[in-house]
Amino acid sequence: MTPPEVAQWQAQAQRVTFAHAGGVLTAHHWSAAPAPGHLHKAPVVVLHGGSGSWTHWLRMLGPLTQAGHAVWALDLPGFGASDPLPHQQDADDMLPLLAASLQHWLPGQALQIMGFSLGGMTAALLAAAYPALVRQLVLVGPPGLGLRDKPLYRLKGWRHLADPVEQLLCHQYNLAALMLADARQIDRATLALHTANVQRDRLPRRRLASTDILRQTLPRITCPVQAVYGQEDVLYRGLWPQVAACFGGRLQLIAGAGHWVQYEQPGVFAEAVLPMLL
Repeated sequence: MTPPEVAQWQAQAQRVTFAHAGGVLTAHHWSAAPAPGHLHKAPVVVLHGGSGSWTHWLRMLGPLTQAGHAVWALDLPGFGASDPLPHQQDADDMLPLLAASLQHWLPGQALQIMGFSLGGMTAALLAAAYPALVRQLVLVGPPGLGLRDKPLYRLKGWRHLADPVEQLLCHQYNLAALMLADARQIDRATLALHTANVQRDRLPRRRLASTDILRQTLPRITCPVQAVYGQEDVLYRGLWPQVAACFGGRLQLIAGAGHWVQYEQPGVFAEAVLPMLL
């Protein structure tokens, strides 16, 4: 089942691809909403989280385009509609392809990139490796700070299960365990969106997110960086002073939200993030 909101935004998008050795990288592009008397603002590139796709940003497409931003939502290689690179293992293998595709689609522009979770970590690595490409970063719930020896959550495996109902129960459990603070938000549409995403994850062995690679990378980034987390995010709940120190104090917490903060509290998130954008 494709949730109606996903189908609606998909129908409005311009879908573009960029060829690579393993197939294609896919992105969806939405123009800024018409706003008489107002100049359009700089475009925003959004990168999704692990086991995700552009739909991780579903509830932000309206606020971003209505605020005057064109949006480019990439499916990272190995996720969604994008093919994995040959011999790809993790986020660091994506960087040359991401740089080449963004320079092709948005030539001559220094970009503002908003990345969620794995996408935030990847955006930071990209900014460090290609400083001329990135004008500003907003990192949403990124891992890679190395602040916990053991995670506070445990996800259930599902690929070995033959029964689709048992698989669905695992997806529901995992959404509550990692992604959302309020399990009551897991309705049929949310579960369908999440299920479609995790079924297309072709990079299950990635490991960088459990290291301190982001903390090691941040000092090498020359553009402005702002971090946003849900206050109940199980990645770092209870460690916010240490997280703030990693980002030089540039941390904003969204109350009543877990890891998938821009989906769980879209209105509050938009109010916090839109003033950060150019």
